[in-house]
Amino acid sequence: MADNDGSGFLWFLAGLGIGAAVGILYAPSTGDETRQKIRDAAEQGRDVVRDRARQAREQAGSWVDRGRDYIAQQKEQFRSAVEAGKEAYRDATAEETGTANNQ
Repeated sequence: MADNDGSGFLWFLAGLGIGAAVGILYAPSTGDETRQKIRDAAEQGRDVVRDRARQAREQAGSWVDRGRDYIAQQKEQFRSAVEAGKEAYRDATAEETGTANNQ
């Protein structure tokens, strides 16, 4: 679902840009004014793209941090399970050795 939201937003931006360009080209202005409007619109579009890229980098960094935390938790759980298994094995072999010595 997140992919659809991002894709829809990009299509919205594309439509917005195309609509602005068509509106500027058909507006009754001089050539210099029209070119300046096109430059301004391009700069605004560039700024929007930069902001969106910055947000994407921040979100990716957040996901990486959460992934590292999750992996660290899983490693700790695995280590605890291994230690518990080793302890159970030591206890079981000690009981067997103790039982064998008592007989």
